[in-house]
Amino acid sequence: MKKQSINLWMFTLMILISGFSYAQTPKNQILITNAKIFDGTNKLVEGKDVLIQGNKIVQIAAGIMITQDEHSQIIDATGMTLIPGLTDAHWHTMHAHIASMQIFVNDIGYLTLVGAEAAEAALMRGFTSVRDVGGPVFGIKKMIDEGRISGPRIYPSGAYITQTSGHGDFRFPTAMTRKDGRELLDGELMGWTKIADGVPQVIRRVRENLMSGATQIKVMAGGGVASLSDPLDVRQYTLDEMKAAVEVAATWNTYVCVHAYSDVAVRGALEAGVQSIEHGQMITEETAKLIKEKDAWLCLQPLLNDEDAIPFPDGSFEQQKFLAMTAGTEKAYGLAKKYDLKVAFGSDLQNGAAIAATQGKALAKLKRWYEPWEVLKMATSTNYELFKMCGPRDPYPGKNGVIEEDALADLIIVDGNPLENLDLIADPENNFKVIMKDGKIYKNIID
Repeated sequence: MKKQSINLWMFTLMILISGFSYAQTPKNQILITNAKIFDGTNKLVEGKDVLIQGNKIVQIAAGIMITQDEHSQIIDATGMTLIPGLTDAHWHTMHAHIASMQIFVNDIGYLTLVGAEAAEAALMRGFTSVRDVGGPVFGIKKMIDEGRISGPRIYPSGAYITQTSGHGDFRFPTAMTRKDGRELLDGELMGWTKIADGVPQVIRRVRENLMSGATQIKVMAGGGVASLSDPLDVRQYTLDEMKAAVEVAATWNTYVCVHAYSDVAVRGALEAGVQSIEHGQMITEETAKLIKEKDAWLCLQPLLNDEDAIPFPDGSFEQQKFLAMTAGTEKAYGLAKKYDLKVAFGSDLQNGAAIAATQGKALAKLKRWYEPWEVLKMATSTNYELFKMCGPRDPYPGKNGVIEEDALADLIIVDGNPLENLDLIADPENNFKVIMKDGKIYKNIID
């Protein structure tokens, strides 16, 4: 590595270390009293206190007493509700605060700092865990886990696995044909994407991601909205190629999740043994039945043509695809409920800090199809069922997404009761009074 590159990385790390770590010095024990408690499943408990020691919940009972000194803290949450930390099962740390095309006109140092900014912002909205489904996030994850910067727990996928002309091939449609034995594209050099054609290349790229620390593998199985060259109706990867990805992931005791809007893409992925469908807005009733039969997950996003719609140019290829995709959202959620599918919440918010800031609002939109307790369960314990499918690749072993004894202490104190008013989670700045991850308090504005 050139000396200039080393200096850039050293400078980047110094800025990260000095500028982004805001957690309070952890106490040996924290007692939360007088809160209503939503346990992450379907229960609202009253009249009990919660005691945290280190990074775990150790006791839930009435009338817990501790000595308050410099090693302990008592938080009176009268009139408030304690819930598990929120989770997002379809998040892109490295895309969240930057427009997609800006990725290719900035260096990796700048992009990493933007990703670190996005990670901290997500945590401060109460999202204490995310499944990152594409992008070079391993360094940020490591810095967070070491306690050197603030951010959520990250379950990383690493680079997208995509075919030539697939949703992860970021070239313009007019790009020149590449020779065999080609040099890597810029997006590949930065770890954003990996173009693999044919079974041997797919096997190699999946193994590379696993070697880098991926907890699950992300494959592009169908056309995308924002991509420049692939229509929505196409199925990407042959059955043998997709099976190869699934089989290699299984050798590491984990699974494949796939980008797929169209019915044909979803069905092809299911046939290959994929266990997590990302998006799926355009599925038919027969495909919903197949998802149920395969016991697969559907990670849906409440993407609608509403005030939060992605602003594509009128009449553009991208806008046409966006309208076609969002037209299926209502039906997809209806089918998911009809067939009692395993549904995860993911936001997939990208392209700028203002858009990413609507993460809680996106979750609150689920009240259109679900009761508030069902929404909160989906974004806590249910999402964690999906996260834990990575088995021994799980970087955060232990119970999470629930308020139970011996569970990890990822918690939020909400001013009011979100089971009665789900919109409270759409304004975390004002309504989330305490945000805790791993037993450390990152926000406390209780008077």
